[in-house]
Amino acid sequence: MTDTTNVPTRAEPGRWRMLLLTMFCYLFFYTGRHNFGWATHQLADTLGISFEKVGWISFAMLAGYAFGQLVNGLLADRLSPRHMILTGGILSVLANICISFSGSFTVILVLWGLNGYFQSMAWAPGSRIIANWWHNGNRGLAYGLYTMSAGLSSVVTYVFSILLVQDNWRNVFRVPVLFLAVAVVIFFIFVKNAPPGAGASHPPTGDQPSPKNTFTVITGNARFLAVCLSLGFQSMARYALIFWLPLFFIKSGSVWTSLLLPLGMAAGAISFGFISDSVFRANRMASICTGMLLCSLLSGLIYMLEIRSGVAAGALIFCAGFFAYGPQANFWPLAQELLGQRYVGTGTGVMNMTAYLFAAVGEPLMGKLIDMTGNKAVIFPTVAVIALLSAVTILFAMPRRPSPGSLSRIPAF
Repeated sequence: MTDTTNVPTRAEPGRWRMLLLTMFCYLFFYTGRHNFGWATHQLADTLGISFEKVGWISFAMLAGYAFGQLVNGLLADRLSPRHMILTGGILSVLANICISFSGSFTVILVLWGLNGYFQSMAWAPGSRIIANWWHNGNRGLAYGLYTMSAGLSSVVTYVFSILLVQDNWRNVFRVPVLFLAVAVVIFFIFVKNAPPGAGASHPPTGDQPSPKNTFTVITGNARFLAVCLSLGFQSMARYALIFWLPLFFIKSGSVWTSLLLPLGMAAGAISFGFISDSVFRANRMASICTGMLLCSLLSGLIYMLEIRSGVAAGALIFCAGFFAYGPQANFWPLAQELLGQRYVGTGTGVMNMTAYLFAAVGEPLMGKLIDMTGNKAVIFPTVAVIALLSAVTILFAMPRRPSPGSLSRIPAF
């Protein structure tokens, strides 16, 4: 199903500028949520809580993010994406700064949950802007670059956090988010929601299906639901690495090795944009399956080889990040390709909601597992199993009767 209403047949002038502005803004968004993993050890000591409870704080943020994706994905099709991104960014900055002055588990739990909702006001609206400007031509590349900016955002956050956490965990919530505040203001000033002459900066409400009809279309698409399930497992695996790997390397004494994880993730995001368009000829599902299988294999190898430092450890961590996050770039175009242009905002929101619900559930469970085993390396075999589940479930989204020479009817862009 593809909605071609009001889709231009030419590339929009300025689409690269809008993509780069959106990427620049999202480059700093993770400073407001991926900073938490670096504060876990000192935070647990300061508050006198277990790692399971730390996991529940992370759960609160991810649950808030997941709920926000459902709401803000729907709103991104109806409101101004640039206003939503500015509002979410500023509120996230304020939530982080408030947490830095708190010494209460309950207060931090509530604030971090609210921060999850504020952070959710960026991804789907950003996807809406890209969809408005990139109607045709290399859409996989556009989403790959957008996803790469998220991966690089983790790199930026890791660098700041490694430098700051050695001083005081509270600074991890104070300094990096100041760059987010500047980025969202620059984004708001220079970005445009849609090309000139494309109508309103957001779709007219009268031209949009009702929320009930929208969700009827989405929940009635079995292939799309399978994609959401696969993305859920992918996100669970990704956040298990992003959140708990710092704890693993802080105790092993090779803290800078952990930086190779988000570097690998950023490289994977842009690479899988090219891979899906060229190697797999826009068969994004086959690309996802391959990537997650390799992620599973690499995570298992890290655990079995017990390498914690040196070149070998760095190479394996980089590759694990590459394949854990890279396939995510292939998920986002599927919202538009399976649901159509008019549902892309809501579809993206539903996908991201599923992704973060799965990730949220995984956090306290992983914390409990570490508490029970006393072994922080247990994250790697756990990620291996989760990544394998992602690879298997994406197969259910494949067309049942592929035509000769093509594994799907998904159009190549």
